[in-house]
Amino acid sequence: MNRKIAFGFWLMAFGFLPAGAQRVLSLDSCRQMALRNNKQMGVAKVKQDVAANLRKSARTKYLPHVSALGTYMYTSEPISILSETQKTEFSSLGTTLGTGLTQSLADLMAKMPSLAAVMNRVGPGLETMLNGLGQKIVDAFDTDTRNMFAGTVMFTQPVFMGGSIIAMNKMADINEQLAANSMDARRQATIYKLDQAYWQVVSLYHKQKLAESYLDLVKKLDTDVYKMIEEGVATKSDGLSVDVKVNEAEMTLTKVNDGLVLSRMLLNQLCGLPLDEQVTLADEQTEQIAVVELKPELDVDAAVTNRPELKMLQNSVDLSKQTTNILKAGNMPQLLLTGGYAVSNPNMLNGFERKFRGFWHLGVTLRVPIWNWGDVMYKVRASKGATSIANLELAEARELIELQVNQSTFKVDEANKKLTMALKNIQHADENLRTANLGFREGVITPTTVMEAQTAWLQAQSQKIDAEIDVKMSQVDLQKALGTLE
Repeated sequence: MNRKIAFGFWLMAFGFLPAGAQRVLSLDSCRQMALRNNKQMGVAKVKQDVAANLRKSARTKYLPHVSALGTYMYTSEPISILSETQKTEFSSLGTTLGTGLTQSLADLMAKMPSLAAVMNRVGPGLETMLNGLGQKIVDAFDTDTRNMFAGTVMFTQPVFMGGSIIAMNKMADINEQLAANSMDARRQATIYKLDQAYWQVVSLYHKQKLAESYLDLVKKLDTDVYKMIEEGVATKSDGLSVDVKVNEAEMTLTKVNDGLVLSRMLLNQLCGLPLDEQVTLADEQTEQIAVVELKPELDVDAAVTNRPELKMLQNSVDLSKQTTNILKAGNMPQLLLTGGYAVSNPNMLNGFERKFRGFWHLGVTLRVPIWNWGDVMYKVRASKGATSIANLELAEARELIELQVNQSTFKVDEANKKLTMALKNIQHADENLRTANLGFREGVITPTTVMEAQTAWLQAQSQKIDAEIDVKMSQVDLQKALGTLE
């Protein structure tokens, strides 16, 4: 016996259920399945990840940023420090000096023949040497910048940015909170929609059983009436009246069956199950769906604290304030520390050299806004206006939520009262039907009276089901209003 039980659990665990077996789902299991299946929940989760990454990105604004830059440029003409005239003059420096000296020393050499002989021997060599020296100067100033290479690795460290980085990081934190609150709101909306579908199925299932019971009652009455017609103690009119009731009961059962099929399809879709899969809900098997509970306490403060919608509106207010702080930073001085290493080819570290050489550098950059025609001031005023709007929307939402909590609390109390009255009506309807059936069998009550008792019994039973579902849904409404629907 124990082996059979163990084998049965093994089959259930691995999904090998018999063909006629159905899964039994509780409300909590349906909620979990709906949360896993809901696509918007997946979107909300991705938004949370996006907000977390944006927050991490904002933190990096406090740290130094390092970047590398390389460039190559070809120009059609090189940069020339010397003019063409200067180049010519430097290249013929010896010739120019020789011409001047020859004119100046002409008289002196006429008086000193020996000096003239020396100058005739030394002059040509000196002129050539000076011309070569001038040409070297011209060559030294040749930049050849038609092919230029440059590169730098530099870092920037913000020192003071007018508070914009602090405000940006606060906005990133608020955005992350906003994403979390949005996910909570989506979770509660998903659970609320699932609960409505779940209790709709439970309600229609119990009404299906009620319709079947009522159909059995009127069919039995129909059989009894036709027997009485054959015996001559009832009329054909009585039989036709009962036939009408049978047809009405069959139509009611058909409508309930169709509604139940569609409701199950909706529930399956929310849970991520195949639309045609047959499942059994735990609350379908209970005779008493709900019980009368104590009057709930009115707790508006809990709603203000827990409602994700209010948290999201508060996040909007905080974001608007930080936006104002960022705009204000536009009128504040900004201080940056910069540094790095730069290389170039050609370089000017040792004259003009056609090879890579570089140097370290460190500096401070200060930006002070002086005049912008009031641009920042107008933007700050507009941002403060947006903050005022957000505060008004938050205040209005609080008032509406307070009203919603009061209404939901009243509905719970009203649903409990309706259920209490429905339970009393059930007792009266059961006794009325029992008395009518007994009188009909004794022949002292007409079929019409029995049908009226049956109709009253059906109405009482239906009201009881509706009242029980109202109790459940009013409790769900109150939990949603309080922000505690989990």
